[in-house]
Amino acid sequence: MADQSDVENALVAIIANALYPDGTAAPSAIGNLCRVYRGMPSAPALDPDLAAGNVNISVLADEVQKNVTRYPRIWQSVAPVPASLACVVTSTSVSFSGACVVGQLAGVAVNGTIFPYAIQVNDSPATVASNLAALLRQAGWLVDYAGTSLNIPGAEMFAARVVQGAGPLQEIKRQEQEFSITFWCPDPASRDASGALVDQALAIPQFIALADGSAARLIYAASDVQDGNADAVLYKRIIRYRAEYPTTLAQTTPAMLFGSAGFTANTAFVDTFNV
Repeated sequence: MADQSDVENALVAIIANALYPDGTAAPSAIGNLCRVYRGMPSAPALDPDLAAGNVNISVLADEVQKNVTRYPRIWQSVAPVPASLACVVTSTSVSFSGACVVGQLAGVAVNGTIFPYAIQVNDSPATVASNLAALLRQAGWLVDYAGTSLNIPGAEMFAARVVQGAGPLQEIKRQEQEFSITFWCPDPASRDASGALVDQALAIPQFIALADGSAARLIYAASDVQDGNADAVLYKRIIRYRAEYPTTLAQTTPAMLFGSAGFTANTAFVDTFNV
């Protein structure tokens, strides 16, 4: 089922893709090193980053939610998508190739823990690998990432697959929630450049894909700019978007990426396992 964490992960991915269209192994589109993550930054980590000229972008859900449940509880089929993205696994590494189409789900399993990633409209094999590497690093894994490949040298069990996002879904409730995207920047130029790129990337899609196969409707809410003062070299911009998304029951869940039954895989994909 979709949760606010799934919306946050999707927003982080879209932002990272806008700033790093070739993945984080390549330089960012604005020239500065950019860190994109869920939650608020800590001062001990943020201060030296700003001093080094780096940009931090945090994604945080506001506390207040609005119940907008209005649809009947019926099972709805998810239309199949073309078999366009492939992955090849060797030992503890995976490499992605092909074209990215919304509706596919890429994922890795490390020592029994599943890390699913919903393909977004502006994804490429490089950004899929980059975003999966970010999810793994957030969980504390050491990841070697380059180009369209990633490697987890400490994994005892490792697998990777690309499948359809979900089977039939039943919506049981729906909520609207506001999310704040905060830019913590060392100067006005990096704030303006990163803010413009990200705002455009978030404004383009009306719906963003979530890991359970559903989608969230994304609506611009507000923007605010805050300059630093004499005591702090910090230039901020906050962009707020409202996301309307469902809580669903699914006959197929992201964990079934690696199950023995119950999912529909694109048989054209090349996937090998080390389990």
